[in-house]
This record gives sequence, C-alpha cells and structure tokens, in this order.
Amino acid sequence: MKHAKVIIIGGGIVGSATAYYLAKRGVTDVMVLEGSASIGHGASSRNGGGVRQSGRDVRELPIAMCAVQKFWPTLSEELGVDTEYTQDGNLRLGKNEAHMKKLNTLASNCQAMGLDVYMVDKEKAHEINPYLSDDVIGASFCPTDGHANPLTTTLGYYMKALELGVKFYTKAKVKALKKVKGKVSVVIMDDGEELAADTIVLAAGYHSRVIMNTIGLDVPMQDVIDGCIVTEMQPKMFGQMLGTAGADFYGHQTHHGSFVFGAVAGPEAYMDVPPETTNFAHSATLGATCRAVEGYIPDLAKAKIVRSWTGWCDCTSDGVCVLGKVEEAPGLILACGFNGHGFGTAPAVGYMMAQLAMDEKPLLDLSALRYERFYNF
Repeated sequence: MKHAKVIIIGGGIVGSATAYYLAKRGVTDVMVLEGSASIGHGASSRNGGGVRQSGRDVRELPIAMCAVQKFWPTLSEELGVDTEYTQDGNLRLGKNEAHMKKLNTLASNCQAMGLDVYMVDKEKAHEINPYLSDDVIGASFCPTDGHANPLTTTLGYYMKALELGVKFYTKAKVKALKKVKGKVSVVIMDDGEELAADTIVLAAGYHSRVIMNTIGLDVPMQDVIDGCIVTEMQPKMFGQMLGTAGADFYGHQTHHGSFVFGAVAGPEAYMDVPPETTNFAHSATLGATCRAVEGYIPDLAKAKIVRSWTGWCDCTSDGVCVLGKVEEAPGLILACGFNGHGFGTAPAVGYMMAQLAMDEKPLLDLSALRYERFYNF
C-alpha cells in the first residue's frame, strides 16, 4: 500500500495551496488527488475572482482579512505568476431604501470586527465610479477589497508545490475513506486501490460530502450553480470589484480589459444533469445577467459577450465554510463548504490547513467554523 505523510483530496486552490505551504515548510511527502482531468477544474477556475472582506459572515471575516493583509499583496512574487491582484476596493451597490438598509447592516457587522468599510451616498458612489447608473442611490465601500485571476493563482500554487516535490494525480477519483484502529488513515480509490496517510485533508468541494459520508460524517450542504460571462475587451474603465445588495451580479474589469461578471444561475438549477456536464450558462441566465449589468453600468449595454460558463458552489446550510480537524474522525481535516466565497480566502485557508496537518496551532481561531457546529442541527 502506498503511503504519504499527507494526502490532500481535491486539486483546487485550497488543496493546491495547502500542498504548497506544506512543501514550503519541508513536508514534501504529499499526494494531491484530483478527480477530474485537470487541476483547478472546478470552482477554483470558474469563479469571478473576488478578493473581498466586506459582506462576509463575521465567522469567516477574520480569515478574509488575514488573506488580504498577509498573503495577497506578495502572492504574485511568491508564486512566480501574475495573479493580477488588484486592490481598488469593492462597491456594493443599492437602488432603493431596502437595499441601503441591508448594506448598512452588513457594513456595521464588518466594522465591529475592525474592517475599514463604510457607507457612501449617491454622490460619493458616482465619484468613486463615474460609470454607475443614476439609479444607484448609494453603496457600501471597502477600499482594501479587490480581485485577482483565479486561473493563474490556482495554477501558481500547483506549479510551485509541484516544483517543491509534491505529487499531483489527476483522474484520481476517491471512492471512500477508511478508519484503521479508530483513525482516518486510508483513502480508497474508485478502482479499489488503497492509499495510506498520517493525515488526510478533504478539500473536494461538494464531493467532500459524499466522501465523508463513507465514515459516517455529514455536512448539510448543496451544490449551487453560479454562472459567469466575459465581455470583449473594453477601454480601461474602473478597478473596483462590484456587487449589489439585490445580488443581481458581481464582477470586475480584468487587466486585459474584458469584464467578468457572475450571477447565481437560473434554469440550470432545475436541470436534472450532473455537475460535470453543466459547463455552459443557459440563455435565460445570460440574458438576466446582461440586463442586470446594463442597469448598473449603462456604458456596457453594447459590449459583446465572448464567453460564458457555469461553476458549482458547495453551499452549507448556515452559509460559511467548514474548517479544521474532526473530533470523531482523528486524522481527518476538513476544508469545504466555501459557499462561493473560497477564492479570496484560499491563501490563508491553505496556510492554516498546512499548520493543522503539522499539528500546529493555526494563525486564527477556527472554532466557529468546525464540523461539530452542526451537531445541534
């Protein structure tokens, strides 16, 4: 039976970042098992690239703040790739009083945790971004929020970890976990092969739920489809990440000039098809997203859409991720249920999952995000 000190299930940004931070600290006896044919094939390469702290649940906000303060500013240099990290702030837009009330509550919650986020009126919002529609009556603004490129960042972690000696395996589908003498120490592959490890990190998105079920664990979560569109290249307009109180869309302008916008999918959510086959947004979703964008940024009304795709978000019942060791499953570390918010926090999460795999105290207190919180559900 093959053995590794650490086996990481999932080759997305969290799994690849965990592998990198382990290898950086000298732990290179690591295997990363990715079920698809390519690294970062799931949500890690299909998200809108937001690196935001504002609007987050207070339980995960410290992780987002840590990622922005300690990791993102130097990540391009560290990984040797252009992550396209841009820190021009996040405007979360409102069009009516109900929107503004919601934004004010979110901002107040984050302010209480020490985040620099504040409300701006219509005049100030349009001063920050003169391309906004007159229908926008105000916004919350976090100047330290931003965005980055999910593809280059994920592959940067992968390539650096690979360079340091980590072994990555694609088309490596995991069937089950197994306990030996009370400890989770064996991974059973689809073909029946068994792999052993001192520690197993489960970071496989929604697939994590099926895998953990094999040892009697369960996290209440569902797979939610998110759709993205990319416009043709536009003149440089603005650098902020945008969001809306009405959850109409989110997005930003890339360094290339194109815009990437995302929105929760429509008809796709009701299609009876497995996640692996739904890679293209439905025309109804595309149209709704485009109309929403036009309603906030009129100058993009005639921009052509050159590409679209969908991605799957592993959404927990309480809206925040599951991180850490599991009391009833020694040897297992969970890193899943990111609710579509996982890209921006991934550097800090990967670093702390590596710490836990080395039996060290993590940078932050993760107790509010542990698996055991679901015992009372």
